[in-house]
Amino acid sequence: MSDLLNVDTALENILDSVSALPAETISLPEAHKRVIAEDIVSPIDLPPFDNSAMDGYALHCEDSTAASLANPATLPVVMDVLAGSAPSGQLQRGQAARIMTGAPIPAGANAVIPVEDTDDDWLKGDTVAAPAQVQLYRSLRCGENIRRAGENIAQGDSVMRAGTVIGPAEIGMLAGIGCAKVAVIRQPKVVILSSGDELVDIHHPLKPGQIRDTNSYTLAGLVRQAGGIPIRLPIAADTLTSIRALYRRALEINPDMVISTAGVSVGAADLVRVVMDELGDIDFWRINMRPGKPLAYGRLRGVPFFGLPGNPVSTMVTYEVLVRPALAKIAGREIKQRAIQATLADDMKSDGRRSYNRVTLQQGADGLIAHSTGIQSSGALMSMVLADGLAVIPEGRTFLPVGAVVDVMLLRELD
Repeated sequence: MSDLLNVDTALENILDSVSALPAETISLPEAHKRVIAEDIVSPIDLPPFDNSAMDGYALHCEDSTAASLANPATLPVVMDVLAGSAPSGQLQRGQAARIMTGAPIPAGANAVIPVEDTDDDWLKGDTVAAPAQVQLYRSLRCGENIRRAGENIAQGDSVMRAGTVIGPAEIGMLAGIGCAKVAVIRQPKVVILSSGDELVDIHHPLKPGQIRDTNSYTLAGLVRQAGGIPIRLPIAADTLTSIRALYRRALEINPDMVISTAGVSVGAADLVRVVMDELGDIDFWRINMRPGKPLAYGRLRGVPFFGLPGNPVSTMVTYEVLVRPALAKIAGREIKQRAIQATLADDMKSDGRRSYNRVTLQQGADGLIAHSTGIQSSGALMSMVLADGLAVIPEGRTFLPVGAVVDVMLLRELD
């Protein structure tokens, strides 16, 4: 195994060779799930003015000191403040203003009593116009039910950092500060290539000796999940002419990454390396991992290129371990591989390479329990459908017994 590149070294080399894409400016409604390219600072206070958190009455809290249900305080109502209006005049001691949720607090007022704590029935629809006076059934603290200007965010404060993935809450916040357009990292275009005389697309019937092309569809889903734009090209035959034409077509798209499957192992029909030597450079191939040893990484005329193994599980595992972090960096996203520890419920074997065994996870009395999904063949795609994660068997270990504690790379969120 000494001629095989260590997984960590391979990943470090890959990440050192890629960088985040430039920014583009898009409209806010288009920004969902995109990555912010630069820190955003609020140009305003939010809320921009003191406003009422309740439907009720704005007043001086001192006028409610002795108020109770048995001994209500009575105040004249001198103004009616609606949401969207700007109250004029000063609210004096001994006066009240009917006010709606979100409406500006009149000058002089320092508390709002909810309408439920008064004798006003307007929420029941019995009163349209503000009453001449209102009775208060409890005392108030100064500042009660008032949302202060800038309490959410103050002018000049950082709202979001570069690298933030925009979700619904972020869109709402950006709308609140008047951000109609936002600079985001451009989504990486990832061209996905497949080659092999045995492969057919899902739209064609199978002939003897043929199999469906699953890898390009799997990779397209993984790329989309990572925030990229997948572009699948037609399957190339196992001829140098066909593969060369496929790779040249990929470069005409001006991609940000190219991923191929199959054609990188040692065999008479493995022609990808020949084309790579013509159109680019291979930095390394053959990784000390299982599944996924025959993996190539390099550049096609400056574009990062991954030549992944052809077996479906090998394709997915090498993507998770090596491609996903690189794509995250290109897309301006946080590079993270979610890992937890779990106790093995089954013996696990390896050939001494760092191995990634598919497992399901269950909560036990003392932590998570990892169960093998069964057959660990690199062609058993169903093992990835079932798996919650990949149990990592370190290099040099050929056997882990039941009860051993292992790191598990999560493939999905746990319930």
